Amino acid sequence: MSPGANGKGGSPAFLIAGATGVIGSRLARALLADGAHVKALVRDPDRARRLLGPEVELFGADLLAEPDLAPAMKGVQLAYFLVHMMDTGPGYADQEVEAARCFATAATAAGVDRLVYLGGLGADAGASPHLDSRHRTAETLRELGPPLTYFRAAMIVSPGSESYELLRSIAGRLPALPRTDWLTSSTQPIGIRDVVAYLREAPRVAESAGREIQIGGPDVMPHLDVIAQFSRETGRRPPLRISLPGGIASPGVVAAGAASVTSGTPGVAAELALGLQGDTTVTDPSGAELFTIDPEPLNVAIQRALAEEERGLHG
Repeated sequence: MSPGANGKGGSPAFLIAGATGVIGSRLARALLADGAHVKALVRDPDRARRLLGPEVELFGADLLAEPDLAPAMKGVQLAYFLVHMMDTGPGYADQEVEAARCFATAATAAGVDRLVYLGGLGADAGASPHLDSRHRTAETLRELGPPLTYFRAAMIVSPGSESYELLRSIAGRLPALPRTDWLTSSTQPIGIRDVVAYLREAPRVAESAGREIQIGGPDVMPHLDVIAQFSRETGRRPPLRISLPGGIASPGVVAAGAASVTSGTPGVAAELALGLQGDTTVTDPSGAELFTIDPEPLNVAIQRALAEEERGLHG
């Protein structure tokens, strides 16, 4: 990335789409702490100002309404696309791709050096509707925008994230869980502290431009073991595991159960549950090795999340 002379006072200028989300808001604070000029595309400027504080430069825009993004993109060296629309209901996948198209073309027109996106680990196609959507979004950004740094992660352990809310709800509310052949797939959770660290460091890692960066914590385990680990960290007995035929505990049935038990958004929980059928693990660590991050174990990430909940720092 070229030296920072575009932001205020000669500091680098970064733009975040999705800055009011669980990850985006933390990233904005981290970049400000690094001395960057941080801009944010937001749909609700009043809410964003309360959440992000006075130092972030806000631009009101709806990416699905063909907005003029030139003022927001002006002088930006690197732009983060952290927009996810699963909570909007049916049709979210096409909406995410359309938003990515709008963002990428504007970044290209403005001469932005690089884009950064956070998607999901797993197969590029056929894993689940929401994982397919994530990869389609990445492909749109890659095709239409500047060089893309494409981070991919599995479950992010953080209060306020939909996957964490589902995990906490299952561990705290269900005394038993089905054990079926298709629920034996493995995952590789990562704490939000490490995710933000990767995103924060991306502008300084020029070699990450134009490539995929798979990130995960050091623990690889089946999804049911993640639930058991969370239960133990909260002082509870892990749910019993009851062997059931796949026809009874089908992905659709499990997705419906996830929607009914989560403290988060039911529709999002159902979509997440459909992604449990395949492995979501790091298969190529070479991208992450470009960074100086040493991800924390799952138990530490869970304890950090629980402590944050107690302090009421999320939301």
